[in-house]
Amino acid sequence: MKIIKIKLNVLVALMLLFMTISRVNGQIPNNNLSFEQAFDLLKQKNHVIKQVDLLNQEKQQQLKAARGLYFPRIGITAQYMTMSEDLSLDLTPVKEAIEPLYQTLSNYGNFSMAGIPDNVATQLIRNKLKAGLTQIENEDWNNLIQKKQFGAINATLDWPVYAGGKIRAANKAANIELTEVNEEKRQKEAEVLYELVERYYGLCLAKQAEKVRLEVFNGMKKHLNDAQKMEQQGLIANADLLNVKVYYSQAERELNKSHRTTNVINQALLNTLAQEMNATIEPISLLFYLDSIEPVEYFKNTAKQNNPMLHQVEAKKQLSIQGYNAEKANYFPAVAFTGMYDIANKDLSPYTPDWMVGIGLKWTLFDGNTRYRKVKAAGLKTEQIKEYQLKAASDIETVIDKLYQELSIYKEQLIDLETARTYAQEYLRAREKGFKEEMTNSTEVVDARLNLSKILIERLETIYKYDLTLAKLLEFSGIPENFITYQRNPNIKTEFFQPELK
Repeated sequence: MKIIKIKLNVLVALMLLFMTISRVNGQIPNNNLSFEQAFDLLKQKNHVIKQVDLLNQEKQQQLKAARGLYFPRIGITAQYMTMSEDLSLDLTPVKEAIEPLYQTLSNYGNFSMAGIPDNVATQLIRNKLKAGLTQIENEDWNNLIQKKQFGAINATLDWPVYAGGKIRAANKAANIELTEVNEEKRQKEAEVLYELVERYYGLCLAKQAEKVRLEVFNGMKKHLNDAQKMEQQGLIANADLLNVKVYYSQAERELNKSHRTTNVINQALLNTLAQEMNATIEPISLLFYLDSIEPVEYFKNTAKQNNPMLHQVEAKKQLSIQGYNAEKANYFPAVAFTGMYDIANKDLSPYTPDWMVGIGLKWTLFDGNTRYRKVKAAGLKTEQIKEYQLKAASDIETVIDKLYQELSIYKEQLIDLETARTYAQEYLRAREKGFKEEMTNSTEVVDARLNLSKILIERLETIYKYDLTLAKLLEFSGIPENFITYQRNPNIKTEFFQPELK
Protein backbone atom coordinates (compact mmCIF):
# COMPACT_ATOMS: atom_id res chain seq x y z
CA MET A 1 0.00 0.00 0.00
CA LYS A 2 2.87 2.35 0.82
CA ILE A 3 4.47 1.75 -2.59
CA ILE A 4 1.16 2.40 -4.36
CA LYS A 5 0.74 5.65 -2.40
CA ILE A 6 4.24 6.81 -3.40
CA LYS A 7 3.56 6.03 -7.05
CA LEU A 8 0.30 7.97 -6.93
CA ASN A 9 2.05 10.97 -5.38
CA VAL A 10 4.73 10.88 -8.10
CA LEU A 11 2.03 10.65 -10.79
CA VAL A 12 0.14 13.61 -9.36
CA ALA A 13 3.37 15.64 -9.15
CA LEU A 14 4.21 14.88 -12.78
CA MET A 15 0.70 15.91 -13.89
CA LEU A 16 0.96 19.20 -11.98
CA LEU A 17 4.40 19.82 -13.48
CA PHE A 18 3.07 19.18 -16.99
CA MET A 19 0.16 21.58 -16.45
CA THR A 20 2.54 24.24 -15.08
CA ILE A 21 4.89 23.92 -18.06
CA SER A 22 1.95 24.09 -20.44
CA ARG A 23 0.70 27.23 -18.71
CA VAL A 24 4.13 28.86 -18.89
CA ASN A 25 4.52 27.99 -22.56
CA GLY A 26 1.14 29.55 -23.30
CA GLN A 27 -0.53 26.33 -24.40
CA ILE A 28 -3.91 24.87 -23.50
CA PRO A 29 -3.16 21.86 -21.25
CA ASN A 30 -6.47 20.17 -22.16
CA ASN A 31 -9.73 20.95 -23.89
CA ASN A 32 -11.31 22.48 -20.79
CA LEU A 33 -10.61 26.21 -20.54
CA SER A 34 -11.99 28.76 -18.09
CA PHE A 35 -12.33 32.41 -19.03
CA GLU A 36 -9.53 33.39 -16.63
CA GLN A 37 -7.20 30.83 -18.22
CA ALA A 38 -8.16 32.18 -21.63
CA PHE A 39 -7.39 35.71 -20.41
CA ASP A 40 -3.93 34.59 -19.23
CA LEU A 41 -3.26 33.00 -22.62
CA LEU A 42 -4.45 36.15 -24.34
CA LYS A 43 -1.92 38.32 -22.50
CA GLN A 44 0.89 35.89 -23.32
CA LYS A 45 0.20 34.98 -26.93
CA ASN A 46 -2.08 37.48 -28.67
CA HIS A 47 -0.34 39.09 -31.66
CA VAL A 48 -2.04 42.49 -31.22
CA ILE A 49 -0.78 42.77 -27.64
CA LYS A 50 2.72 41.75 -28.74
CA GLN A 51 2.62 44.39 -31.47
CA VAL A 52 1.73 47.23 -29.06
CA ASP A 53 4.40 45.96 -26.65
CA LEU A 54 6.98 46.36 -29.42
CA LEU A 55 5.59 49.83 -30.23
CA ASN A 56 5.99 50.73 -26.57
CA GLN A 57 9.62 49.60 -26.68
CA GLU A 58 10.16 51.66 -29.84
CA LYS A 59 8.90 54.83 -28.13
CA GLN A 60 11.11 54.12 -25.11
CA GLN A 61 14.15 54.05 -27.41
CA GLN A 62 13.02 57.28 -29.08
CA LEU A 63 12.74 58.93 -25.65
CA LYS A 64 16.31 57.87 -24.84
CA ALA A 65 17.40 59.22 -28.23
CA ALA A 66 15.79 62.59 -27.44
CA ARG A 67 17.67 62.77 -24.14
CA GLY A 68 20.88 62.40 -26.12
CA LEU A 69 20.28 65.86 -27.62
CA TYR A 70 21.50 67.36 -24.34
CA PHE A 71 24.96 65.81 -24.78
CA PRO A 72 27.82 66.75 -27.13
CA ARG A 73 28.41 64.93 -30.37
CA ILE A 74 31.94 63.61 -30.68
CA GLY A 75 33.04 62.04 -33.90
CA ILE A 76 35.83 61.41 -36.33
CA THR A 77 36.04 62.83 -39.83
CA ALA A 78 38.44 61.70 -42.52
CA GLN A 79 39.02 63.31 -45.88
CA TYR A 80 41.48 63.25 -48.73
CA MET A 81 41.51 66.26 -51.07
CA THR A 82 43.00 67.08 -54.45
CA MET A 83 43.35 70.66 -55.74
CA SER A 84 44.10 71.86 -59.26
CA GLU A 85 47.61 72.97 -58.25
CA ASP A 86 49.85 73.43 -55.24
CA LEU A 87 49.09 76.37 -53.00
CA SER A 88 52.10 78.67 -52.55
CA LEU A 89 52.85 82.20 -51.30
CA ASP A 90 55.25 84.35 -53.43
CA LEU A 91 56.95 87.02 -51.25
CA THR A 92 59.47 88.14 -53.92
CA PRO A 93 57.97 91.68 -53.95
CA VAL A 94 58.78 91.92 -50.23
CA LYS A 95 62.37 90.82 -50.96
CA GLU A 96 62.69 93.35 -53.72
CA ALA A 97 61.41 96.06 -51.38
CA ILE A 98 63.79 95.46 -48.48
CA GLU A 99 66.92 94.29 -50.35
CA PRO A 100 67.97 97.82 -51.56
CA LEU A 101 67.63 99.12 -48.02
CA TYR A 102 69.99 96.48 -46.64
CA GLN A 103 72.48 97.11 -49.51
CA THR A 104 72.53 100.85 -48.85
CA LEU A 105 72.78 100.69 -45.11
CA SER A 106 75.49 97.99 -45.19
CA ASN A 107 77.79 100.29 -47.25
CA TYR A 108 76.85 103.84 -46.33
CA GLY A 109 76.01 105.74 -43.23
CA ASN A 110 77.46 106.16 -39.75
CA PHE A 111 76.04 104.52 -36.66
CA SER A 112 76.63 105.01 -32.97
CA MET A 113 76.22 102.84 -29.89
CA ALA A 114 76.45 103.86 -26.25
CA GLY A 115 79.93 103.26 -24.81
CA ILE A 116 81.45 102.28 -28.16
CA PRO A 117 83.38 104.58 -30.52
CA ASP A 118 81.39 105.58 -33.60
CA ASN A 119 83.79 103.97 -36.08
CA VAL A 120 83.62 100.63 -34.23
CA ALA A 121 79.83 100.81 -33.87
CA THR A 122 79.42 101.67 -37.55
CA GLN A 123 81.51 98.70 -38.58
CA LEU A 124 79.62 96.28 -36.33
CA ILE A 125 76.21 97.36 -37.59
CA ARG A 126 77.32 97.29 -41.22
CA ASN A 127 78.58 93.72 -40.76
CA LYS A 128 75.21 92.69 -39.32
CA LEU A 129 73.36 94.34 -42.21
CA LYS A 130 75.59 92.54 -44.71
CA ALA A 131 74.85 89.22 -43.00
CA GLY A 132 71.12 90.00 -43.16
CA LEU A 133 71.44 90.92 -46.82
CA THR A 134 73.15 87.58 -47.50
CA GLN A 135 70.34 85.76 -45.70
CA ILE A 136 67.69 87.67 -47.69
CA GLU A 137 69.41 86.86 -50.96
CA ASN A 138 69.72 83.15 -50.08
CA GLU A 139 66.15 82.72 -48.75
CA ASP A 140 63.39 81.13 -50.90
CA TRP A 141 60.73 83.81 -51.13
CA ASN A 142 58.23 81.63 -53.05
CA ASN A 143 57.11 79.15 -50.32
CA LEU A 144 54.88 76.08 -50.78
CA ILE A 145 52.02 76.35 -48.27
CA GLN A 146 49.97 73.31 -49.25
CA LYS A 147 50.51 70.49 -51.70
CA LYS A 148 47.64 69.93 -54.09
CA GLN A 149 46.96 66.46 -52.64
CA PHE A 150 46.55 66.05 -48.88
CA GLY A 151 44.50 64.18 -46.29
CA ALA A 152 43.58 64.44 -42.62
CA ILE A 153 41.79 62.55 -39.84
CA ASN A 154 40.19 64.83 -37.24
CA ALA A 155 38.26 64.38 -34.01
CA THR A 156 35.28 66.74 -33.90
CA LEU A 157 33.08 68.16 -31.15
CA ASP A 158 29.63 69.73 -31.58
CA TRP A 159 27.69 70.66 -28.44
CA PRO A 160 24.49 72.71 -28.74
CA VAL A 161 24.19 74.57 -25.43
CA TYR A 162 21.11 76.64 -26.31
CA ALA A 163 18.50 76.15 -29.03
CA GLY A 164 15.72 78.42 -27.84
CA GLY A 165 13.90 75.55 -26.10
CA LYS A 166 13.79 73.10 -29.03
CA ILE A 167 15.76 70.40 -27.20
CA ARG A 168 13.55 70.63 -24.13
CA ALA A 169 10.42 70.55 -26.29
CA ALA A 170 11.71 67.51 -28.19
CA ASN A 171 12.29 65.63 -24.92
CA LYS A 172 8.86 66.52 -23.56
CA ALA A 173 7.29 65.46 -26.86
CA ALA A 174 9.09 62.10 -26.76
CA ASN A 175 7.91 61.52 -23.20
CA ILE A 176 4.33 62.42 -24.17
CA GLU A 177 4.49 60.05 -27.16
CA LEU A 178 5.49 57.25 -24.79
CA THR A 179 2.51 58.10 -22.58
CA GLU A 180 0.25 58.10 -25.63
CA VAL A 181 1.52 54.68 -26.70
CA ASN A 182 0.91 53.33 -23.19
CA GLU A 183 -2.70 54.50 -23.48
CA GLU A 184 -2.93 53.03 -26.98
CA LYS A 185 -1.67 49.77 -25.51
CA ARG A 186 -4.43 49.90 -22.88
CA GLN A 187 -6.99 50.55 -25.60
CA LYS A 188 -5.76 47.65 -27.72
CA GLU A 189 -5.75 45.35 -24.71
CA ALA A 190 -9.35 46.40 -23.99
CA GLU A 191 -10.38 45.74 -27.59
CA VAL A 192 -8.72 42.33 -27.57
CA LEU A 193 -10.34 41.50 -24.23
CA TYR A 194 -13.73 42.39 -25.72
CA GLU A 195 -12.91 40.13 -28.66
CA LEU A 196 -12.10 37.35 -26.19
CA VAL A 197 -15.44 37.87 -24.39
CA GLU A 198 -17.23 37.85 -27.74
CA ARG A 199 -15.62 34.62 -28.92
CA TYR A 200 -15.29 32.75 -25.63
CA TYR A 201 -18.87 33.33 -24.57
CA GLY A 202 -19.91 33.04 -28.20
CA LEU A 203 -18.53 29.52 -28.07
CA CYS A 204 -20.42 28.95 -24.80
CA LEU A 205 -23.62 30.09 -26.52
CA ALA A 206 -22.96 27.98 -29.62
CA LYS A 207 -22.36 24.83 -27.58
CA GLN A 208 -25.44 25.43 -25.46
CA ALA A 209 -27.52 26.11 -28.57
CA GLU A 210 -26.15 22.93 -30.12
CA LYS A 211 -27.35 20.99 -27.08
CA VAL A 212 -30.79 22.57 -27.44
CA ARG A 213 -30.86 21.63 -31.13
CA LEU A 214 -29.79 18.10 -30.24
CA GLU A 215 -32.56 17.86 -27.67
CA VAL A 216 -35.07 19.13 -30.23
CA PHE A 217 -33.78 16.62 -32.76
CA ASN A 218 -34.06 13.76 -30.24
CA GLY A 219 -37.54 14.92 -29.34
CA MET A 220 -38.53 15.05 -33.00
CA LYS A 221 -37.06 11.59 -33.49
CA LYS A 222 -39.11 10.23 -30.58
CA HIS A 223 -42.18 12.02 -31.85
CA LEU A 224 -41.61 10.56 -35.34
CA ASN A 225 -41.37 7.05 -33.87
CA ASP A 226 -44.63 7.59 -31.96
CA ALA A 227 -46.31 8.98 -35.06
CA GLN A 228 -45.20 6.01 -37.18
CA LYS A 229 -46.63 3.58 -34.65
CA MET A 230 -49.88 5.49 -34.43
CA GLU A 231 -50.14 5.71 -38.24
CA GLN A 232 -49.64 1.93 -38.47
CA GLN A 233 -52.42 1.47 -35.95
CA GLY A 234 -54.65 3.80 -37.93
CA LEU A 235 -54.84 6.33 -35.11
CA ILE A 236 -53.53 9.27 -37.26
CA ALA A 237 -53.63 10.02 -40.94
CA ASN A 238 -50.64 9.63 -43.24
CA ALA A 239 -50.62 13.42 -43.75
CA ASP A 240 -49.88 13.89 -40.05
CA LEU A 241 -46.97 11.47 -40.33
CA LEU A 242 -45.57 13.36 -43.34
CA ASN A 243 -45.86 16.59 -41.41
CA VAL A 244 -43.80 15.11 -38.57
CA LYS A 245 -41.15 13.92 -41.06
CA VAL A 246 -40.86 17.44 -42.50
CA TYR A 247 -40.16 18.92 -39.08
CA TYR A 248 -37.82 16.06 -38.19
CA SER A 249 -35.75 16.87 -41.31
CA GLN A 250 -35.76 20.53 -40.38
CA ALA A 251 -34.52 19.74 -36.84
CA GLU A 252 -31.69 17.68 -38.35
CA ARG A 253 -30.65 20.57 -40.59
CA GLU A 254 -30.69 23.01 -37.68
CA LEU A 255 -28.56 20.62 -35.62
CA ASN A 256 -25.97 20.31 -38.41
CA LYS A 257 -25.96 24.08 -38.88
CA SER A 258 -25.46 24.60 -35.14
CA HIS A 259 -22.53 22.16 -35.16
CA ARG A 260 -20.83 24.03 -38.00
CA THR A 261 -21.38 27.34 -36.22
CA THR A 262 -19.68 25.94 -33.13
CA ASN A 263 -16.66 24.89 -35.20
CA VAL A 264 -16.36 28.34 -36.77
CA ILE A 265 -16.45 30.13 -33.40
CA ASN A 266 -13.99 27.60 -31.96
CA GLN A 267 -11.52 28.49 -34.74
CA ALA A 268 -12.07 32.19 -34.12
CA LEU A 269 -11.30 31.77 -30.41
CA LEU A 270 -8.14 29.82 -31.23
CA ASN A 271 -7.09 32.66 -33.50
CA THR A 272 -7.61 35.21 -30.71
CA LEU A 273 -5.53 33.09 -28.34
CA ALA A 274 -2.87 32.46 -31.04
CA GLN A 275 -3.18 28.69 -30.62
CA GLU A 276 -2.89 25.86 -33.10
CA MET A 277 -6.01 25.73 -35.23
CA ASN A 278 -6.59 21.99 -34.81
CA ALA A 279 -7.51 22.20 -31.10
CA THR A 280 -11.02 21.96 -29.72
CA ILE A 281 -11.89 24.18 -26.77
CA GLU A 282 -14.46 23.26 -24.16
CA PRO A 283 -15.36 26.47 -22.26
CA ILE A 284 -16.11 25.75 -18.61
CA SER A 285 -17.09 29.29 -17.57
CA LEU A 286 -20.83 29.85 -17.89
CA LEU A 287 -22.85 32.66 -19.40
CA PHE A 288 -23.79 34.97 -16.53
CA TYR A 289 -25.68 38.11 -15.61
CA LEU A 290 -26.24 40.28 -12.54
CA ASP A 291 -29.49 41.66 -11.23
CA SER A 292 -27.82 44.97 -10.37
CA ILE A 293 -24.52 46.79 -10.91
CA GLU A 294 -23.20 50.26 -10.03
CA PRO A 295 -25.23 53.31 -11.16
CA VAL A 296 -24.51 54.82 -14.55
CA GLU A 297 -22.80 57.86 -13.00
CA TYR A 298 -20.12 55.57 -11.59
CA PHE A 299 -19.17 54.44 -15.08
CA LYS A 300 -19.24 58.01 -16.44
CA ASN A 301 -16.94 59.30 -13.71
CA THR A 302 -14.65 56.31 -14.11
CA ALA A 303 -14.45 56.95 -17.86
CA LYS A 304 -13.35 60.56 -17.29
CA GLN A 305 -10.42 59.32 -15.25
CA ASN A 306 -9.48 56.07 -17.00
CA ASN A 307 -10.71 55.99 -20.60
CA PRO A 308 -7.58 55.42 -22.75
CA MET A 309 -9.08 57.21 -25.75
CA LEU A 310 -9.55 60.39 -23.70
CA HIS A 311 -6.00 60.03 -22.40
CA GLN A 312 -4.71 59.71 -25.96
CA VAL A 313 -6.53 62.88 -26.97
CA GLU A 314 -5.02 64.65 -23.95
CA ALA A 315 -1.58 63.41 -25.04
CA LYS A 316 -2.16 64.76 -28.55
CA LYS A 317 -3.09 68.12 -27.03
CA GLN A 318 0.13 68.15 -25.00
CA LEU A 319 2.09 67.21 -28.13
CA SER A 320 0.55 70.15 -29.98
CA ILE A 321 1.59 72.44 -27.11
CA GLN A 322 5.17 71.22 -27.40
CA GLY A 323 4.96 71.75 -31.15
CA TYR A 324 3.89 75.34 -30.44
CA ASN A 325 6.88 75.77 -28.08
CA ALA A 326 9.24 74.36 -30.72
CA GLU A 327 7.96 76.83 -33.31
CA LYS A 328 8.41 79.74 -30.87
CA ALA A 329 12.00 78.61 -30.30
CA ASN A 330 12.81 79.67 -33.86
CA TYR A 331 12.66 83.30 -32.68
CA PHE A 332 15.71 82.73 -30.45
CA PRO A 333 19.37 82.24 -31.39
CA ALA A 334 21.09 78.87 -31.43
CA VAL A 335 24.42 78.63 -29.61
CA ALA A 336 26.85 75.71 -29.82
CA PHE A 337 30.39 74.82 -28.82
CA THR A 338 32.56 73.39 -31.61
CA GLY A 339 36.01 71.88 -31.63
CA MET A 340 38.48 69.96 -33.78
CA TYR A 341 41.70 68.01 -33.09
CA ASP A 342 44.10 66.79 -35.76
CA ILE A 343 44.66 63.09 -35.13
CA ALA A 344 46.71 62.29 -38.24
CA ASN A 345 47.40 63.85 -41.63
CA LYS A 346 49.35 63.42 -44.84
CA ASP A 347 50.93 66.39 -46.64
CA LEU A 348 48.77 68.82 -44.67
CA SER A 349 50.09 72.34 -44.45
CA PRO A 350 52.29 72.91 -41.39
CA TYR A 351 50.51 76.21 -40.94
CA THR A 352 47.31 74.36 -40.02
CA PRO A 353 46.76 74.26 -36.21
CA ASP A 354 46.70 70.93 -34.35
CA TRP A 355 43.44 71.82 -32.57
CA MET A 356 40.90 74.55 -32.25
CA VAL A 357 37.78 75.22 -30.15
CA GLY A 358 35.15 77.88 -30.38
CA ILE A 359 31.57 78.91 -29.85
CA GLY A 360 29.11 79.74 -32.59
CA LEU A 361 25.81 81.57 -32.76
CA LYS A 362 23.10 81.51 -35.41
CA TRP A 363 20.17 83.90 -35.22
CA THR A 364 17.65 84.43 -37.97
CA LEU A 365 16.31 87.97 -37.67
CA PHE A 366 13.83 87.98 -40.55
CA ASP A 367 12.35 85.16 -42.61
CA GLY A 368 9.37 86.73 -44.33
CA ASN A 369 6.96 86.07 -41.40
CA THR A 370 7.33 82.28 -41.83
CA ARG A 371 7.96 81.77 -38.11
CA TYR A 372 4.97 83.90 -37.15
CA ARG A 373 2.62 81.92 -39.41
CA LYS A 374 3.94 78.57 -38.13
CA VAL A 375 3.43 79.65 -34.52
CA LYS A 376 -0.14 80.70 -35.30
CA ALA A 377 -0.80 77.40 -37.08
CA ALA A 378 0.55 75.42 -34.10
CA GLY A 379 -1.71 77.39 -31.75
CA LEU A 380 -4.75 76.71 -33.91
CA LYS A 381 -3.95 72.99 -33.92
CA THR A 382 -4.09 72.99 -30.12
CA GLU A 383 -7.49 74.68 -30.21
CA GLN A 384 -8.76 72.06 -32.68
CA ILE A 385 -7.70 69.24 -30.38
CA LYS A 386 -9.42 70.92 -27.43
CA GLU A 387 -12.69 70.95 -29.36
CA TYR A 388 -12.20 67.33 -30.37
CA GLN A 389 -11.50 66.46 -26.73
CA LEU A 390 -14.82 67.96 -25.62
CA LYS A 391 -16.68 66.08 -28.37
CA ALA A 392 -14.97 62.79 -27.50
CA ALA A 393 -15.87 63.13 -23.81
CA SER A 394 -19.49 63.83 -24.73
CA ASP A 395 -19.63 60.89 -27.15
CA ILE A 396 -18.24 58.50 -24.54
CA GLU A 397 -20.86 59.59 -22.01
CA THR A 398 -23.55 58.99 -24.62
CA VAL A 399 -22.22 55.53 -25.40
CA ILE A 400 -22.09 54.66 -21.70
CA ASP A 401 -25.72 55.78 -21.31
CA LYS A 402 -26.72 53.62 -24.27
CA LEU A 403 -24.86 50.53 -23.05
CA TYR A 404 -26.23 50.89 -19.53
CA GLN A 405 -29.78 51.09 -20.86
CA GLU A 406 -29.17 48.01 -23.00
CA LEU A 407 -28.12 46.07 -19.89
CA SER A 408 -31.41 47.04 -18.25
CA ILE A 409 -33.33 45.95 -21.34
CA TYR A 410 -31.62 42.54 -21.36
CA LYS A 411 -32.42 42.01 -17.67
CA GLU A 412 -36.08 42.82 -18.35
CA GLN A 413 -36.11 40.44 -21.30
CA LEU A 414 -34.68 37.66 -19.12
CA ILE A 415 -37.54 38.09 -16.65
CA ASP A 416 -40.10 37.87 -19.47
CA LEU A 417 -38.31 34.90 -21.06
CA GLU A 418 -38.26 33.04 -17.75
CA THR A 419 -42.04 33.33 -17.58
CA ALA A 420 -42.37 32.38 -21.24
CA ARG A 421 -40.14 29.33 -20.69
CA THR A 422 -42.39 28.09 -17.88
CA TYR A 423 -45.49 28.48 -20.03
CA ALA A 424 -43.82 26.82 -23.04
CA GLN A 425 -42.77 23.80 -20.98
CA GLU A 426 -46.29 23.31 -19.64
CA TYR A 427 -47.79 23.81 -23.09
CA LEU A 428 -45.45 21.19 -24.62
CA ARG A 429 -46.34 18.64 -21.95
CA ALA A 430 -50.02 19.26 -22.54
CA ARG A 431 -49.70 18.92 -26.35
CA GLU A 432 -47.68 15.69 -26.07
CA LYS A 433 -50.21 14.21 -23.65
CA GLY A 434 -53.05 15.25 -25.94
CA PHE A 435 -51.32 13.72 -28.97
CA LYS A 436 -50.97 10.39 -27.20
CA GLU A 437 -54.64 10.56 -26.22
CA GLU A 438 -55.56 11.41 -29.83
CA MET A 439 -56.84 14.84 -28.78
CA THR A 440 -54.03 16.85 -30.45
CA ASN A 441 -52.60 16.63 -33.93
CA SER A 442 -48.87 16.33 -34.64
CA THR A 443 -48.53 19.93 -35.87
CA GLU A 444 -49.48 21.31 -32.47
CA VAL A 445 -46.87 19.08 -30.76
CA VAL A 446 -44.17 20.16 -33.20
CA ASP A 447 -45.06 23.83 -32.82
CA ALA A 448 -44.96 23.53 -29.03
CA ARG A 449 -41.56 21.83 -29.13
CA LEU A 450 -40.05 24.39 -31.54
CA ASN A 451 -41.52 27.26 -29.52
CA LEU A 452 -39.83 26.00 -26.35
CA SER A 453 -36.48 25.55 -28.11
CA LYS A 454 -36.78 29.06 -29.52
CA ILE A 455 -37.35 30.50 -26.04
CA LEU A 456 -34.44 28.51 -24.57
CA ILE A 457 -32.04 29.74 -27.27
CA GLU A 458 -33.36 33.29 -27.09
CA ARG A 459 -32.72 33.33 -23.35
CA LEU A 460 -29.15 32.12 -23.86
CA GLU A 461 -28.64 34.72 -26.58
CA THR A 462 -29.93 37.47 -24.29
CA ILE A 463 -27.46 36.52 -21.54
CA TYR A 464 -24.69 36.44 -24.15
CA LYS A 465 -25.65 39.95 -25.27
CA TYR A 466 -25.65 41.03 -21.62
CA ASP A 467 -22.07 39.76 -21.19
CA LEU A 468 -20.95 41.48 -24.39
CA THR A 469 -22.59 44.75 -23.41
CA LEU A 470 -21.06 44.60 -19.93
CA ALA A 471 -17.61 44.07 -21.47
CA LYS A 472 -18.14 47.00 -23.83
CA LEU A 473 -19.38 49.20 -20.96
CA LEU A 474 -16.25 48.41 -18.95
CA GLU A 475 -14.10 49.05 -22.03
CA PHE A 476 -15.50 52.56 -22.49
CA SER A 477 -15.24 53.17 -18.75
CA GLY A 478 -11.51 52.44 -18.95
CA ILE A 479 -11.65 49.40 -16.64
CA PRO A 480 -11.97 46.41 -19.02
CA GLU A 481 -9.95 44.17 -16.72
CA ASN A 482 -12.78 44.45 -14.15
CA PHE A 483 -14.79 42.03 -16.27
CA ILE A 484 -13.04 39.25 -14.34
CA THR A 485 -14.19 40.88 -11.10
CA TYR A 486 -17.82 40.89 -12.25
CA GLN A 487 -17.47 37.30 -13.38
CA ARG A 488 -16.28 36.35 -9.88
CA ASN A 489 -19.11 38.23 -8.17
CA PRO A 490 -20.87 35.81 -5.77
CA ASN A 491 -24.25 37.26 -6.80
CA ILE A 492 -23.96 36.35 -10.48
CA LYS A 493 -26.60 34.19 -12.08
CA THR A 494 -25.37 31.65 -14.59
CA GLU A 495 -27.20 29.88 -17.36
CA PHE A 496 -26.64 26.59 -19.07
CA PHE A 497 -28.92 24.18 -20.90
CA GLN A 498 -30.47 21.35 -18.97
CA PRO A 499 -32.41 18.67 -20.86
CA GLU A 500 -36.07 19.48 -20.49
CA LEU A 501 -37.58 17.87 -23.55
CA LYS A 502 -38.77 14.40 -22.62
